[in-house]
Amino acid sequence: MATVSRTVNPIHFEDLEPHRFEDLVRQLLYEFRPWRKLEATGRSGSDEGFDARGWEIVGDAEDDRSTDEQEGAAETQPVADRVWLIQCKRESEIGPTKLEGYVDAISEREREGLYGIVVAAACDFSKASRDKFFAKCAAFGVAECHLWGKAELEDMLFQPKNDHLLFAYFGFSLAIRRRSRRTELRARLAMKRKAYRNLQGQQLVLLRDPRADKYPYADDVPDFASSPPWKVYMFDEFTHDGLKFQIRRSPAYIADDGKSWDAAPVYNQNEDSLLPGDNPWGPEEAAIAGAREKIMEPWQKLPDKNKSWLETWGIVLYEDIVDIDEHGDDWVEHAHVYVPFEHHGFPFRRAWGKIRNISREQDEYVELEPKSPSDGRVAFFPEEYRAFPGDQERTAVDEADEKTPK
Repeated sequence: MATVSRTVNPIHFEDLEPHRFEDLVRQLLYEFRPWRKLEATGRSGSDEGFDARGWEIVGDAEDDRSTDEQEGAAETQPVADRVWLIQCKRESEIGPTKLEGYVDAISEREREGLYGIVVAAACDFSKASRDKFFAKCAAFGVAECHLWGKAELEDMLFQPKNDHLLFAYFGFSLAIRRRSRRTELRARLAMKRKAYRNLQGQQLVLLRDPRADKYPYADDVPDFASSPPWKVYMFDEFTHDGLKFQIRRSPAYIADDGKSWDAAPVYNQNEDSLLPGDNPWGPEEAAIAGAREKIMEPWQKLPDKNKSWLETWGIVLYEDIVDIDEHGDDWVEHAHVYVPFEHHGFPFRRAWGKIRNISREQDEYVELEPKSPSDGRVAFFPEEYRAFPGDQERTAVDEADEKTPK
């Protein structure tokens, strides 16, 4: 699959109020040439067609005044400043005719001594428009002319020296983003190091939503059974992007064709194996015993080639972890990992499932990765035990994405 690059959306110059667009162009002009004076003529309302006028200093500052500091030196004549006219157009489209019209609109008086023209606009200019504009300026004897379209203005704003203007006019800063990425990376690595110090594979961990203010009283939480804001999971291993937990291990069936399957996710062996002290909020033994008997009895009678396990895993990303309490508390002594339960009521950013056959042939496991809980599924187990408990887990496994680790 093609990867998607993260970039900045196009800047909406057209959203600026006209005078603010003029202000932006004028402030970009300060770095364009050394100015003796730069006037915002457009602010007065009688700009005679142009929004700013500038006088460029020619040569060094020493050339602009008499050199009588040196005794006996001949007095030099100051070099005349170069006059520029700047036009700002906050329009969505400007063609060749309009550009030529801007030059034609310059009065005879303004043309005398005119050195350069800059036209800045909130749109892009075609090659034909540029050619016509440059030819028109040359015909009027203008020595330098520049077109600053949308692309040129973006280029200037993305330069580090103009980052303050990018923030002032459009509310975002590339420099701040770079600092934010650095801060986020440091926080992510710090949490990863803390996890490595305090967790190890095949360890029980309590995942807790930091907003769960009713903890540890499950009776005070509506729909706790189907959507708990804290739950004990088996931590499996570290991955490149987060902590991998085994969510479920349920009996499954693989048909002789090696493709059709069924599972009984109502029974979760992970929960059945926990002691009351490991998970004070676990299901009642009576409820587990009934499901265990009706599910495991037919499963045990299957040949090994048909016996399987439905295993589902989830990833808690390092950047999602708020903190880790390695000491636990008087309710659960395991480490507590604080992470928002924001993904379909789950703490996992990604979840996926596999059906793994228990028999070995040539030291290889037979595995299926259904694209959804119904892909290739047949009816083997009693109907009341075939549904995934809770919409959250079913949705998470259904979204087993292309990102599923192999």
